[in-house]
Amino acid sequence: MDIPEGFKPHFRKSGFTEPWEPLYSCRDGKLFRLGLYIGEAHSNSRGFVHGGLISTLADNTMGLSCAMQFEDVGGLVTVNLNTDFISSGQKGEWIQFDANPVKTGKRLCFAECRITADGRLIARSNATFNVMTKSDSRRKQG
Repeated sequence: MDIPEGFKPHFRKSGFTEPWEPLYSCRDGKLFRLGLYIGEAHSNSRGFVHGGLISTLADNTMGLSCAMQFEDVGGLVTVNLNTDFISSGQKGEWIQFDANPVKTGKRLCFAECRITADGRLIARSNATFNVMTKSDSRRKQG
């Protein structure tokens, strides 16, 4: 399967998304993209991409798009996440998450994401993130 131009293996790994690998990402200015081919691990019992995967990866993609706007950020925590499911993606299709920060502030970042399957719009999402400083992150861990 051909990976679209500009995409490389996703640099951020987690135990939660590991079953969904391989994931691919692409940075393009303010825009951050995540993508993968829909397979068995991404599908519901009806054979199309699961809404939970769409919401999770949209959240991940938007959070990273916001994080890229800061030089020294301790992390981002999702405050609100909304996803509208417009259509469905099928096994074998390339699903792509295109996230764009809408507004960044000192404490909040707002982002939007368009989700496509083989170029068709299947969902859209928006989120608000709490921007944590490095000292916020250390305080919460300690």
